[in-house]
Amino acid sequence: MAGVPRRGGDGTRDRAGGAPAGRGSRTYGRRDLGTGRRGGVGSPHLASPHGGEEPCSWHLHAVGRDYDKLRSQRSVHGGPSLPAAVPGIHHVTSITGDVQKNVDFYVGVLGLRFVKKSINQDVPDTYHIYFGDYLGSPGTAMTFFGWPAWPKRRTGSGQVTTVGFTIPEGSYEFWVKRLRDLHIESSRATRFDGDVITIHDPDGIELDLVAGSSALKLTAWPDGPVPHEQAIQGFHSVTLTVAEAQATHDFLTHTMGFRQKAQDGRRTRFETGGGGPDSILDLVESPEGPAGEESIGTVHHVAWRAPDDKRQAEWRETLVAAGRNVTPVIDRWYFKSIYYREPGGVLFEIATDSPGFTIDEKPEALGSGLSLPPWFQVRRDTLDETLTPIVIPTNLVQGRASS
Repeated sequence: MAGVPRRGGDGTRDRAGGAPAGRGSRTYGRRDLGTGRRGGVGSPHLASPHGGEEPCSWHLHAVGRDYDKLRSQRSVHGGPSLPAAVPGIHHVTSITGDVQKNVDFYVGVLGLRFVKKSINQDVPDTYHIYFGDYLGSPGTAMTFFGWPAWPKRRTGSGQVTTVGFTIPEGSYEFWVKRLRDLHIESSRATRFDGDVITIHDPDGIELDLVAGSSALKLTAWPDGPVPHEQAIQGFHSVTLTVAEAQATHDFLTHTMGFRQKAQDGRRTRFETGGGGPDSILDLVESPEGPAGEESIGTVHHVAWRAPDDKRQAEWRETLVAAGRNVTPVIDRWYFKSIYYREPGGVLFEIATDSPGFTIDEKPEALGSGLSLPPWFQVRRDTLDETLTPIVIPTNLVQGRASS
């Protein structure tokens, strides 16, 4: 969500620029985007539309309860309806302190296309930039707020601490060599029977490259620095770190329709939708670790996909009934959004798949100029003068980005 203010020392969020209703502006604090109930964050009980809590028959205590079966049961017996589970990740938004270094890395090293140069709609004198496949398709869009004046602080509980990308089966050694040739430090591991390369971007955000097969329908970038056969295939997963996992676990499985797939110590893997890469969420419990602080080098939020406005509206109704404080639907021009916090404090968004980034630029021209929603066009001249120019890397043949 563009401009959700960071936490203050008392756990509130005190920076200007909260999620607006429609196209206005309103600040949503940590409590506002949390449970919305005095019973405390993370109660597994769903609020009744008639007030109070639902009868015990609607308490979803059984871990791993079949979500589709539950949807059917509620329809038959008159309980609150549940929408179909979200298909997967729509986009991930983080904070960078140096937009140019960020572009050089995500284009020149990872081979993502720079698909949109826009503004943070709540702090419009700062950038919001987007990377992805050729079209910036849902499931591929890694986005950043450019906030150079912000401090660099620690990551920790209440945050997305790792973003995973899918690389094709058979490309693992290609990426090991590519990163070594480009002097990017990396480590290698096996997690849940998958081969993982871990790196950090210039701001310190942890990234996993996970070998696998993605079901996403991607549009390849023909002029990218990485051959199509080895190119990143969109997101694989996000890792949430929380101080206490049970409330988040219950929320994911009972309200959002995620399925628990595996567990290894304090790490639990969930998936949603059709499963597989781009639908995976890893939950890590870290009770002794520090609380994360929103700053440069941290993930601001993760957005989940809604196929259309109707499905998004169904999700908003479900989340409100479950006790979450949810923003109104916000028109972000490239998609529509709602925002809320899961019980562990991580900011979630549900974003529509359409209209997409070609609403104001042709596919071949994506990212070539400053793109503004219609309601910001009157400020174009001022923004062109105040925003620091971005140079898109062009010498990409050998993977060594130059400007």
